[in-house]
Amino acid sequence: MAEISHSTKKLIQQYLLWNKSLQSKEDAPTIHVDEVASTMAAFYEKIRGVVDWREEHLLRKTAIERILKRRLFFKKNGEQIAALFVQELIRGGHFPNDTVPENQIQDIQRTIDKYIFILENSPIPPRTKQKSQLHSWILGIAACEIEEILSSPIKENALIDYMTDAMQARIKVQEGLFVIGGLKETTKRTQIYIAVQRALFRLDPPIISYHLLKKKFSDWSILSLPDLQEQEIAQRIYAIWTNITKELNHPLSHKFYKVCERYDTPYLLFGDILTEDPLKAQQKISQPETLENLIKESYNKRAKTLKSRISRAAVYATISIFLTNMLVLYALEIPFTLFVMGQPFGWISRLISVLGPTLLMFFLIFTIKLPKKENLQMVIMETMKIVYQNKREDVYEIKVPPKRGIILKTIITFFYFLCFCLSYGLILWALQQFQVPIITQATSLVFISLIAFAGIKLREKSKELQIIETKEGFFHFMGDLFSIPIVQIGKRLSCWWTKNNALALLFVSLIDMPFQLFVEFLEQWRYFLKEKREEIH
Repeated sequence: MAEISHSTKKLIQQYLLWNKSLQSKEDAPTIHVDEVASTMAAFYEKIRGVVDWREEHLLRKTAIERILKRRLFFKKNGEQIAALFVQELIRGGHFPNDTVPENQIQDIQRTIDKYIFILENSPIPPRTKQKSQLHSWILGIAACEIEEILSSPIKENALIDYMTDAMQARIKVQEGLFVIGGLKETTKRTQIYIAVQRALFRLDPPIISYHLLKKKFSDWSILSLPDLQEQEIAQRIYAIWTNITKELNHPLSHKFYKVCERYDTPYLLFGDILTEDPLKAQQKISQPETLENLIKESYNKRAKTLKSRISRAAVYATISIFLTNMLVLYALEIPFTLFVMGQPFGWISRLISVLGPTLLMFFLIFTIKLPKKENLQMVIMETMKIVYQNKREDVYEIKVPPKRGIILKTIITFFYFLCFCLSYGLILWALQQFQVPIITQATSLVFISLIAFAGIKLREKSKELQIIETKEGFFHFMGDLFSIPIVQIGKRLSCWWTKNNALALLFVSLIDMPFQLFVEFLEQWRYFLKEKREEIH
């Protein structure tokens, strides 16, 4: 019988606590919404999910943030909006009906009041653009806290801390001879904590920022308005935001992420094993043979669903870009070509404009490969290492790259710019062979870049279970030379796209607000009819 490590026993206790929290209190009254209105709202949310595409696990948080912004827009002081806010979330299918306790409405209202106070009393940033960014960041943090109230991520946070502690002991930063000062231990711990969240659960910056905020202020979730005034949180919020942004964009963050992303599979699988049966988990995993079988079962389950998840994510991303591409085609490309340029807009140009990026996405999906069979044995071995007590810990080394001189930096930048010009030059040359209008050439470059970036993200997702390093040959190197510039542009455009999605803005202004008012009216009308029906009897 192998000895289970102390950190593993601690993790099991957290999963037992999570399991206990699932036992609903029968006497506690819960929030109920009308089923007909809920069906309509849930269908609408599905459509929104296509238009305003996000990762599946971020959809609920995104919906909370969107609804919060809309309701605060109409009711600036936020007075007593929590009840309607929660009802809308339940109607949209983000939480099951009759499961959210009514007493959580008060907690959510206090949270909304807290963030409104911070918004109203925060200092004005030195730059005008930063004001909207800070405002959006604060509301993003508020959405994370509200989601935590409605669905506490006990086991997810426990697994994050478990992996962070393990990586803290294993990761060594090799800083070379010419590094002055060195990396502080607290900075290393923070970067590992950020990297683990990105690798393990693909958490986005607002959620990670919220977790960092709670690390800096241990009582953040229970702070009252007098506490905020006493600690001058609102006055310090700009400085807090600036510091957290710097931590998220640390120069070595991608290196920490690379290590954590490679070794996150054992933690994911062990988390699945504990989730399956937390009550008997310690007894089962005390036998290495039993643990090995459990690892295989969990691995096969994840491998089975991985391909379908990737395909579903690809379809949502493609449809989102396809719809926007159609909007751009008929709202911008065709009118500009016909009325400004005075040129015809043929069907070949239309097909290239719409189908080109879509076919590229399907090609990227088709070439995705799942991990090889020998990967499973490596996963089993690594999982055993983290679960049981070991005298020797593995070391994952991170090397700090030396600073490049001005001459070398100039040469590298020149070659990168050359690859950039060649990549986009070849695409433009191909489009010109089909006599595609200039405006369509420009939009095609934009959409190809976005699709290339989305394809790379999907390829990363396909490596969720991969722990064996893939060897990169000559063709891979040549592909990187011409694809990386396109992907980098796609990444920048994707960040802008998330903030300025044209279809999403159209939905909010023309459809979202009127539709939600209609759904609320429908629900109240049905309640009214029920009351009148009861009066008859």
